[in-house]
Amino acid sequence: MRIACLGGGPAGLYFAISAKLRDPLQEVVVIERNRFDDTFGWGVVLSDETLENLAANDAVSARTIGENFAYWDDIALHYEGQTHISSGHGFCGIGRKKLLLILQERAREVGVELRFETEVDSAEEYRKSFDVVVASDGLNSKTRALYSDAFKPEIDQRLCQFIWLGTHQKFSDAFTFIFEETQHGWIWAHAYQFDEDTATFIVECSQETFDQFGFAQLSQQESIEICQTIFKDHLGGHELMTNANHIRGSAWIRFPRVLCEKWHHDNVVLLGDASATAHFSIGSGTKLAFESAIALAEYIHTESSLEKAFTRYQEERRLEVLRLQSAARNSLEWFESVERYLGMDPVQLNYSMLTRSQRISHENLRLRDPEWLEQAERWFMREAGMKADAPVLPPMLVPFRLREMELKNRIVVSPMAQYKAVDGCPTDWHLIHYGERAKGGAGLVYTEMTCVSDTGRITPGCPGLYASDHEIAWKRLTRFVHAETDAKICCQIGHSGRKGSTNIGWEGMDTPLKAGNWELISASAIPWTDRNSVPMEATETDLQEIKSQFVAAAEMADRAGFDMIELHAAHGYLLSSFISPVSNVRSDKYGGNLECRLRYPLEVFAAMRDVWPDNKPMSVRISANDWVGDDGITPQDAVHIARAFGAAGADVIDVSAGQTTPDANPVYGRMFQTPFSDRIRNDAGIKTIAVGNIFEADHANSILMAGRADLVAVGRPHLADPYWTLREAAKIGDRQASWPLPYLAGRDQAWRLADRASEAIRV
Repeated sequence: MRIACLGGGPAGLYFAISAKLRDPLQEVVVIERNRFDDTFGWGVVLSDETLENLAANDAVSARTIGENFAYWDDIALHYEGQTHISSGHGFCGIGRKKLLLILQERAREVGVELRFETEVDSAEEYRKSFDVVVASDGLNSKTRALYSDAFKPEIDQRLCQFIWLGTHQKFSDAFTFIFEETQHGWIWAHAYQFDEDTATFIVECSQETFDQFGFAQLSQQESIEICQTIFKDHLGGHELMTNANHIRGSAWIRFPRVLCEKWHHDNVVLLGDASATAHFSIGSGTKLAFESAIALAEYIHTESSLEKAFTRYQEERRLEVLRLQSAARNSLEWFESVERYLGMDPVQLNYSMLTRSQRISHENLRLRDPEWLEQAERWFMREAGMKADAPVLPPMLVPFRLREMELKNRIVVSPMAQYKAVDGCPTDWHLIHYGERAKGGAGLVYTEMTCVSDTGRITPGCPGLYASDHEIAWKRLTRFVHAETDAKICCQIGHSGRKGSTNIGWEGMDTPLKAGNWELISASAIPWTDRNSVPMEATETDLQEIKSQFVAAAEMADRAGFDMIELHAAHGYLLSSFISPVSNVRSDKYGGNLECRLRYPLEVFAAMRDVWPDNKPMSVRISANDWVGDDGITPQDAVHIARAFGAAGADVIDVSAGQTTPDANPVYGRMFQTPFSDRIRNDAGIKTIAVGNIFEADHANSILMAGRADLVAVGRPHLADPYWTLREAAKIGDRQASWPLPYLAGRDQAWRLADRASEAIRV
């Protein structure tokens, strides 16, 4: 077999070595446009896992690479004249030029032909004379562009500008992040040592700061001189250097996030940055390239046809690439929004930075640097007003106060529909359901949406607060919660709007009843789907009547003994239908721009706040993203919405997303809605509750400690386990939580089992 590798970077060279090792009779040629010792980066970072993979694939080159590594264990944050260091992270770096020379030498040893200073005009000419053409031609791959119809690349140009430099200043002790405020905004650097004399020094800033400095109009040297001045206190008199002298004008670029739908076309296959990129802030680009090169070489060698080899290569590597790209996206988005966090206390800023990719969690930090994490946890406790000598607690178990309501911890049981009410009245099911979850350790328990009228129900099984027997039944429940547990209970109050008169969940979510449907009302006469009834557009009279129903429900909730109420203005229900442009096309004062669309929900909130006791808190649940792009509510709109409710007296915003239109295209994943809470909390300056696929104590603690929310709502895990909070706390070593007295024997067993599991992990 004859194989051509177009591009002599780490990906192409390492694939060539791997292919030759598997079949020495193969003819493998690497074709590179530059000279053998040209390189336009500085250092490369690899993880211990990648080193193990390299050693298993080719022990010879792995040993030589390892002998030339610079190792460090710490991450250092330089911010406002202070240095904050955490340990246990385990990185290693090597100069890109040194790595290339090692791989070139090893390639020659195994019989790879290297052709330098050879321009590749088109992959077409090589397709005819080689059996396989490996396009390892980098970020700006000509091959990917040539066959774009086949590869279908998606290229997302990210927001920040950066320039890749080097310096002889030593950063040998830590992977270093430096943040400096300038007259034109914040600029930051990512710096790390990769040999005895040289360090990578990547300078990055927002587009606005870039434009204010006029970097686009400056030469490389002029940019470098400005950066040297900005970071002079960290450079120890050393200069910043470029090895991209071939570039005329500005060397700043925006990072392109690349992912191709398909990685192969006939006998051409993409490798490395040509197929997918990962942002430099997580240092995984070369890792992806090496590990993909190993897989591609293996499958070409073992599969019965190229088509099978390429298909298996893409199927198996694509998942890992997507995982890393997800982490890289989280990381780069943190840096794109970093000015949001630069008002934080340095302890929280450092924690936020360390956990930005979601690959490092709270308990993972405890394993890396337990002393540092304990100090951070104590800081969090002090911020909550706890005494300095109190036993250390993880963030999820630290108390929280809203007005005069004191929560024992930060865990919330999300509102989850039960569909078990009868004529709007909660039953024994609700008493047992909510009572169990109140006993289960959470600080705050939410009811499902409780409706303000019979025609405001979602389904016939939804509960209400519009009749005296409802109030009596809810009072029975709150009395139990207060007598038998130390949890607080919140009543979520709402009106179904155009999503009403539907079947209970397990009989067809959002589908109309077969009989007994009631008339619907909404912001505009737009049905939820073609199957659902067309709602009436609410008149001024309708709106006043419905507002009075919300007020009456709030008064009932107070008499029923609820500690808190929440106005449901999310998920496409009535108040949400006013806020979102996908469901509000009114031409009166309640339609039009966002300020007008918010008018009625704010009127309802204000009327409820007027009758709700001053000492009791109120929250508002919003959908922070309609998931339909600019045609609906966007995360930036959500900041405005939160500010408006905050100004009206909301104590906390319960930040959900979506469910406002069946046309939505949400992006799911762990903690997938938390970024909206993060943005609202830190941009709008209002307390938030994070929701959405949060199912471990690690998730909750990471969210809270990083300042992405003030409370964490856990839904489905509480359906499976009413005692989720107590169990998760036990798993992470908490021995202070209060269990119901009849359950102390169960507590002791849970603690013993948790201790054994922890010991097994340590062993």
